[in-house]
Amino acid sequence: MKGMAADPEEYDMSELSRLAEMDNSLAIFCMATYGEGDPTDNAQDFYDWLQETDGKLDGVNYTVFALGNKTYEHYNAMGVYVDKRLEELGAKRVFDLGMGDDDGNLEEDFVTWREQFWPAMCEHFGVEASGEDSSIRQYELKEHNDINMNKVYTGELGRLKSFETQKPPFDAKNPFLAPVTVNRKLNKAGDRHLMHLEVDITGSKIRYESGDHVAVYPTNDTAIVNKLGQILGVDLDLVISLNNLDEESNKKHPFPCPTTYRTALTHYLDIIHPPRTNVLYELAQYATDPKDQENMRKMASSAPEGKALYQSFVLEDNRNILAILEDLPSLRPPIDHLCELMPRLQARYYSIASSSKVHPNSIHICAVLVEYTTKTGRLTKGVATTWLKNKLVADNGHKSTVPMYIRKSQFRLPFKASNPVIMVGPGTGIAPFMGFIQERGWLKEQGKEVGETVLYFGCRHKNEDYLYQEELEEAEKTGVITKLNVAFSRDQDQKVYVQHLLRTNKEDLWRQIHTDNAHIYICGDARNMARDVQTAFYEIAEELGGMTRTQATDYIKKLMTKGRYSLDVWS
Repeated sequence: MKGMAADPEEYDMSELSRLAEMDNSLAIFCMATYGEGDPTDNAQDFYDWLQETDGKLDGVNYTVFALGNKTYEHYNAMGVYVDKRLEELGAKRVFDLGMGDDDGNLEEDFVTWREQFWPAMCEHFGVEASGEDSSIRQYELKEHNDINMNKVYTGELGRLKSFETQKPPFDAKNPFLAPVTVNRKLNKAGDRHLMHLEVDITGSKIRYESGDHVAVYPTNDTAIVNKLGQILGVDLDLVISLNNLDEESNKKHPFPCPTTYRTALTHYLDIIHPPRTNVLYELAQYATDPKDQENMRKMASSAPEGKALYQSFVLEDNRNILAILEDLPSLRPPIDHLCELMPRLQARYYSIASSSKVHPNSIHICAVLVEYTTKTGRLTKGVATTWLKNKLVADNGHKSTVPMYIRKSQFRLPFKASNPVIMVGPGTGIAPFMGFIQERGWLKEQGKEVGETVLYFGCRHKNEDYLYQEELEEAEKTGVITKLNVAFSRDQDQKVYVQHLLRTNKEDLWRQIHTDNAHIYICGDARNMARDVQTAFYEIAEELGGMTRTQATDYIKKLMTKGRYSLDVWS
């Protein structure tokens, strides 16, 4: 059996029908969902093609595994769509759609699906499983002892030297190095660090709209990279290439090569997230203690004992690859194999906290530093927020830069400025609404008729983490914000959240929604806040609209379909 991993972005997917010409061929699609049921960046062209094509895929065998998160409204929408659309185009589904839920245990969902998938495939194609799992390297190591350093990647994502000679258009493969002009702490007190950054996009030709996301490429903590080099006893500055053993593959390297181990571990590889079970399985062969080897293989199995061990040792204890190497002293894999197995370090998305009408050459970011101690007593820091916090604006004129690009969003102000807007955004969920408020203020200055602009913001304490307090109170004073509602959850015995304030203002809200065609926007935590807020809207529709719960649910769903109830949430 021969397999090939393909990135849909790097192949002409209209050639998919040609798989029918190959005997016993099978296409497996692993499809993640982003935002409001959207495709990921690298699946956008494939998605567009699926929607537009009327080509026939008769004779093509396929199966789909979907990756999503149950806390989101459009759970696994992309996987479900691809599974259904391929069948409509004549392809044959040879195994049921798998559903991975990142709110539960995505890894476990996949392992369970895979365990049923292989026997079904053997039966379908009439082959017999050997019963042996083998470890096959996909890449081979080449060390460059005498190489022109101008030909070595130092963190670029696409074109070599693209950070030295920047050329538009800027996108995921060609990010713009935006200088940081402002980096200030937003909260007045408390043990958290909330920050506001501004990056300069002058001369980049980058355009954005309120509600869009800015994607940034962070780098890993130098101390962790150094420790990995130390524990594996390698020279991190050795220049290497990992070359695909399959010469026909479009993917020549797992990350830009040639480069150094230091650059790979700093810029290209995700060394902070707990490793997936397949990584543990592959690395197990290098453990010299048989017990370590057995446990690592067990964690990658679908046996209940193995799943429980992975859940406790890796996920609950939040062990990254460095922690695993520290706690399993017999495990010392070759660094090249480790680099082959680690997933790529991904861009991080932030809701833009500014309006291009007011700030055409600047993008604002609002973020909270992620930092916590794990069960094993290790301090874990968020990759991107720690990196952003350290992007200081120096007095000597030296500016830190952030590699970034824009990701378009469906989170948009109403086309008619006269429509009221209701914005619900506690904590850093305030970010896109800072842009909305700036834009509504600008529209007012242009003499446009602007509808009611109502904000529901929430934080813990008025004197600690009331973000953008001065700006918001000023906007209310000048009439840009019609009504500013703030819930301080911990300033009194009874906790007060944004959903409580929604219920308090239910008559106004119902008038704005039902009579005045208001647009509702919710930004922030998907798991609790967005759900509780949606429930509050159901209850208001029941009470003031005289509806049953089913009718109220349908009513809100219809608002979503019409683009009048929009979510920008994360879990």
